[in-house]
Amino acid sequence: MADNKKKNLPPEAQKYQAFQKQRETERPVFKNCLKAFFVGGFICVIGQFISTFYIYFFDFTEQTAGNPTVATLIFITMLLTGFGLYDKIAQFAGAGTAVPVTGFGNSVISSAIEHRTEGFVLGVGGNMFKLAGSVILFGVFSAFIIALIKTLLIQWGVL
Repeated sequence: MADNKKKNLPPEAQKYQAFQKQRETERPVFKNCLKAFFVGGFICVIGQFISTFYIYFFDFTEQTAGNPTVATLIFITMLLTGFGLYDKIAQFAGAGTAVPVTGFGNSVISSAIEHRTEGFVLGVGGNMFKLAGSVILFGVFSAFIIALIKTLLIQWGVL
């Protein structure tokens, strides 16, 4: 907490802040960053292997192999989440599993599993995209704005 804000607190709150600071355990930030980096990188390596598999065995190009690769990664993530393995990996790696597209798949299937007792339509269907809905919305909106800017720049002869 900033020193100016700390001075404005009542004495009891200042004592509590000092007590809390003494009791707080230090987080191994560097170690957590390394774990996130290597696990996230390993997920990306798996994605590259899947992409290469589609290119060599199914005659995709580098441009067209992206969609089935992402779908395969999300499917694998959903299987691992369903069996309870992805949560253990995420506990170990932190943001390393949340940042790649696998984090999106995990958030969708976790919401679906959590609300399955409420039924398929209102439970699974209604709650599946609560967390992921904002990601989809802002992703589509951002893509629209970028495409609009690119189209205007092409029309004006800049690109």
